[in-house]
Amino acid sequence: MNDLDARLLAAHAAGDRAALVALYTEAGDQAATVDAACFYLTQAYVYALELGHAAVPELHARLKAEGRV
Repeated sequence: MNDLDARLLAAHAAGDRAALVALYTEAGDQAATVDAACFYLTQAYVYALELGHAAVPELHARLKAEGRV
């Protein structure tokens, strides 16, 4: 398990949705394929929507650019 996986699991365990937005965005940035990136960015987007997070417009734009929204 890499460091990002461990941080994601810890954030899930702690219920830290703000950290999940950042961590899933980071995972999307590091993903090897567009499909994987969009999966992670979708997770970030869902948590961001729940929180009313400032990253919502950026995440939406990134997903829309890939035809996912």
